[in-house]
Amino acid sequence: MIYRKKTYTIKPEGLETFNEFFHTYLIPNQWKNGSSLVGRWVNEDKNEITAIWEYKSLQEYEQIEERVRQDYLHKQAQEHKGKLKDIILSSKQEFIESTGDYQFPKHIVAVGGLIQNDQGETLLVKTNWRNDTWELPGGQVEEGEPLAEALTREILEETGVEIELSGVSGVYQNVSRGIVSVVFKGKALTTEITRQVEEIQAARFVKLNDENLSDYITRPHMRSRALDALNSEGNMPMETTRVRPYELVHRFN
Repeated sequence: MIYRKKTYTIKPEGLETFNEFFHTYLIPNQWKNGSSLVGRWVNEDKNEITAIWEYKSLQEYEQIEERVRQDYLHKQAQEHKGKLKDIILSSKQEFIESTGDYQFPKHIVAVGGLIQNDQGETLLVKTNWRNDTWELPGGQVEEGEPLAEALTREILEETGVEIELSGVSGVYQNVSRGIVSVVFKGKALTTEITRQVEEIQAARFVKLNDENLSDYITRPHMRSRALDALNSEGNMPMETTRVRPYELVHRFN
């Protein structure tokens, strides 16, 4: 493994603006093209930000960077970066190697949901960094967060829609990215859509069915999850508990 250490020197008052730029353009473009972010830090004076990225080899880094530069998000980032010239004072990068493996194995746990309104329409979203497809809303689960609560939070943040979950339709694994995804079924308690995060480009309710699903969801692994959920009763058992002392948080049958 090799690591790319990227350091930005900024004006302290521009930290929030820079963070928004980083999360909207830089992270999505790197992630979608295969980079892995180890972590990101800011110093006490709020004028220096360091990000460390992990690659299998220098060759992999060069291949990923080539894809990053050709991506439409790179063009958008460069256009937006011009507006930050008074905030970003300088940047530099260097490559470093690890002296050993000091971490426990980790996986990313994600949740998604097939959420329908009273008319049987399905809530779909389109993100800035996957704008070639619509998809079921959802996102990553925070450490210690129950899965059902994570999905409820993500959908509320992304669309402003309040939901009630009824069950689980499937569990899916992306071994390339170390992601395990749990897909729920549920209903929308409110239907007014108000996008509240920059990463969501659009959100809408669609009369989704087996015949038109591929017109909206173009990526095969996302399409299979939505198709399974459409044709599922959502009755896969799933239980969330806490222990010491024992507490049953959620159970779906």
